[in-house]
Amino acid sequence: MTSFIGDYDCKLDAKGRINFPSAFKKQMPPEASESFVVKKDIYENCLVVYTMEEWQRQVELVRARLNPYNPEHNRFLREFHRGEAECPLDASGRMLIPKRLLDAIGADKDLVLAGVDGKIEVWAKEQHERLAMDQQQFASLAQKILGGEN
Repeated sequence: MTSFIGDYDCKLDAKGRINFPSAFKKQMPPEASESFVVKKDIYENCLVVYTMEEWQRQVELVRARLNPYNPEHNRFLREFHRGEAECPLDASGRMLIPKRLLDAIGADKDLVLAGVDGKIEVWAKEQHERLAMDQQQFASLAQKILGGEN
């Protein structure tokens, strides 16, 4: 599984394309496809970019927990896949993100692409900066989640 590392400021061009950071391309295995799945995040006001390989892994995780004959599971699956788009890189290493997805997160021209383990988050730059935790908040959260009992 690819683990994406780093945050990169990007600008949308007039056609809604971004230059995909070369550092992210270098972090992918050579055999990996240069096609990605982009969708709105479930919890945050950002987009999530998955390699095709990681997207297939995510779909398998979801599929393993669902019963296709349960109407509630069907509604979840429909919503899970709502709005997703396949976004390949063009010959110049640019990714065209559908306008409807950019509008869903309030993106204008300035974006941040943030590597978060096996996915890349796409944020409107102002939103990304506004949600950053200060050091004490992050330390408290780390202690709560990872600290365990002494």
